[in-house]
Amino acid sequence: MLPLRAVSQVAGMNNLSVLDMTASARAAGLGMDYLPIADGDLSIAVDNPSMFLPSMHNAITFSYVGMFSHVGMGQVSYARDFGRPGVFAATMKYHNYGLFDGYDEYDNSTGRFYACDVTAILSWGFKIDSSFSFGVSAKPTFSQYASYTALAIAFDMSASYVHPNRRFVATVIGRNVGAQFFFGQAKTDWTPFEISAALSYKLSKAPFRFFFAITELQQWNLMYEDMYNPSQTTDPFTGEVTKRSGVAKFFDNAGRHVLAGVELNIGKVVFLRFGYNFRQMREMQASSGFNTSGFSYGLGLRIKGFEFSYARNNYHLLQAPNYFTLSTNLERFMKKR
Repeated sequence: MLPLRAVSQVAGMNNLSVLDMTASARAAGLGMDYLPIADGDLSIAVDNPSMFLPSMHNAITFSYVGMFSHVGMGQVSYARDFGRPGVFAATMKYHNYGLFDGYDEYDNSTGRFYACDVTAILSWGFKIDSSFSFGVSAKPTFSQYASYTALAIAFDMSASYVHPNRRFVATVIGRNVGAQFFFGQAKTDWTPFEISAALSYKLSKAPFRFFFAITELQQWNLMYEDMYNPSQTTDPFTGEVTKRSGVAKFFDNAGRHVLAGVELNIGKVVFLRFGYNFRQMREMQASSGFNTSGFSYGLGLRIKGFEFSYARNNYHLLQAPNYFTLSTNLERFMKKR
């Protein structure tokens, strides 16, 4: 059975959007979906498999994201270097949506039910030479929503260039290449495929690294008609119609493809992170105008072989997810034995 091609959707309304969500507090603090940086951070390589390095041998990382109400996401990853074959990693990721009260069409209670997604990520990263690397991740995902179940098979493929001094890093990635199969239904959907590119640059004489990404390259139009911020309005007294200009629409749409962030390194121990997502701000803004939706910030600490990161990403005016990541390398404990 061939997959049924669904119409492209925006504003996070596609199926299995959990595949797009990072669990890395570092990436979330910078407002990015993944990071182009080669510094041995395993939580980054899970989202960008071309960033796996031999130094990640026996690295392990834990992440938890406290979302809205009782919704939460967790992730644990382990990596191992096998020499010439490259670096392999295994990741378990879950997204729990909580407990719900079920009702039928006549408003009769059908009991309580859970909803969740569970993903097992198998990753491989390989260094082609001193500057170029390639990586692939397989992401089978099982979904359970009450009595409805589905299985998705998706793949991420990325290629990166790292300058010899590691101050400049660039990545091109294809995410979520695959399909979702619904048990008990003659239906198959595509997973939310995306092509994007990202780069980072560390200033030579200042402790700043800048991040920049262009997302959704496979689809130019990311705008949609918002009833609270319509592109065309009519004055109720004069009947005069006001439309947004073509130039305004162009720059609005172009801005929705762009992500940006900056990381400040203080003594290689403390890291301050800030990010901005214009598309998120536009899609979540209130009718009153400007707000902090789309802004993110975070803090990182590197102490005695442990790295802790915290981030907060302002999806909405009232609530924002809190991200926590703890990473270390088991080699340091093995050497002490």
